[in-house]
Amino acid sequence: MKKYIFSLITIAIFSFTFATKASAQCDTIATLCGKHMTSKYISDGQSYRALLLDQEVAEFHVTLFGGSTYRIAACSGLSDGNLIFSVFDQERNLLFSNNEHKNAPYWDFRLKSTVDVIIEAQLAGGNAASGCAVLLIGFKQ
Repeated sequence: MKKYIFSLITIAIFSFTFATKASAQCDTIATLCGKHMTSKYISDGQSYRALLLDQEVAEFHVTLFGGSTYRIAACSGLSDGNLIFSVFDQERNLLFSNNEHKNAPYWDFRLKSTVDVIIEAQLAGGNAASGCAVLLIGFKQ
């Protein structure tokens, strides 16, 4: 019984330590990613985050409003170009992928009408086996 309790306590401590470190990593990346949100853009108030392992793909569902100019900034790691992000409409038609633009860390665009989009994010091949993906979305003042 004592071994069982000791094992549970050890697992709990390990889980808490890992979660704390992962959260701190994501906070650091979010701060670095924030440099792409210049004073021209107002944050939508969200920080879209996912811990990615190997070839995992994170998926975020977002509503973007017509008549607005947006910026999506995407980061993983301590330098730009580590995260591939793609924007799809609800029918999964590709609207944009930074992979076609040397993994650019952000994209600016204007919408004529309101649209629900799916943003997929994955680590750029060969750069890391795991990492925190952070997306920031802002709109022009």
